[in-house]
Amino acid sequence: MLVAGIDIGAESHHVAVVDRAEAVVVKATAFAENAAGYQELFALLARAGARGGADLPLAAASAEQERTLVVMEATGHYWQNLFAALVAQGYAVALVNPLRTHRFAGEELARTKTDSIDCLQLARFGAQKRPAVTCLPEAAVGELRELVRLRARLMQDVVDRVNQLHRLVDLGFPEFTRYLKNLNTQLATAILRQYPTAAAFRGLSYKRLARLSYDGRHRVGEELARQLIAAAAVSVGSQHTTAHQTGVRYACEDLETLRQRLKRLDGDITAGLQQHQVGKLLTTIAGIGDNTAAMLIAELGDPARFHSAASLAAYVGQSSDQTGIVDADAQCRHLQQPLADGLLSAADRTRQTPQSSRSSPPCANCSQRFTQSPSTAAPSCRFSTLNHWIMRCPLVYEKA
Repeated sequence: MLVAGIDIGAESHHVAVVDRAEAVVVKATAFAENAAGYQELFALLARAGARGGADLPLAAASAEQERTLVVMEATGHYWQNLFAALVAQGYAVALVNPLRTHRFAGEELARTKTDSIDCLQLARFGAQKRPAVTCLPEAAVGELRELVRLRARLMQDVVDRVNQLHRLVDLGFPEFTRYLKNLNTQLATAILRQYPTAAAFRGLSYKRLARLSYDGRHRVGEELARQLIAAAAVSVGSQHTTAHQTGVRYACEDLETLRQRLKRLDGDITAGLQQHQVGKLLTTIAGIGDNTAAMLIAELGDPARFHSAASLAAYVGQSSDQTGIVDADAQCRHLQQPLADGLLSAADRTRQTPQSSRSSPPCANCSQRFTQSPSTAAPSCRFSTLNHWIMRCPLVYEKA
């Protein structure tokens, strides 16, 4: 058996190959992140296999025994194209947590860090530790994952725009938030887009402001119009320049655009969730909506991977236990915390459900089928087990 270690880069990668005794078969070699570079890699691996006793053939994906192993770290998003290309060529690929390889380098007393050294270190790590092969997620899970993460990015954009708008309003019409505390509403942005600063309200008829429609159906109303005009007359806001007003209008337009995109995206997530059997069952738990269910399915994947609530808690990053499960994307801290929050929120809502069956452990048949062949477990069995672990996770967090 030969092990190839690949150090991932943005525009180029480095590969080295060792045998089971960790003897170097192919020295560190660079190849580009393009079609020509990939073909160079495949040719190099094929030659290495011929030299090592045909241990690295371009095997079909359906081969019964995999005698090849390609090890790479999950570095940002740069690994994804190469991973897909290697899997398509029939190679067994193991994505490893960079924390594990860093610790391995420390054990080996490796003090120098270069691309050439790193790829060789990865190959030796694979030869010693034999990490599990990483499987591609189900199509429905992969689609949900992309949608959930896109929604998270858009939500962060909303937060950024609201903060920007707050700063602008504080300088141009600070009294505005006494009457409309939440600037991320159609009412607030519709008013500010027309009248960005206190100066724009002066001389304005309250009847005209009251007739302003903010969602195509509802109007500002006479009471709020009178309050805003009166507050603008004595406002301490000092910024009324054209540039400042333009900034307010742009922020309001951005928020409206983001709201429309989120609405469409929520529809896509709901439709995607209907393609996943466990996801549909999760939404039957009182208090768990489409977005929470989609986030759990997208980030946890197949619940059959987890042996217990402690394993799930460790995967999320809220427990000191080690799962042994490697998912490149779940190692990112910015994903772990929302997943942990969503898991705890789901558990809280589940505990409020009066049905006692919600907290019952999975049946013996579920556990047995999970242990013997996770992929054969029925969706209802997976749902039962995941639901039980959702309930148990807060207890694990408290002990950690």
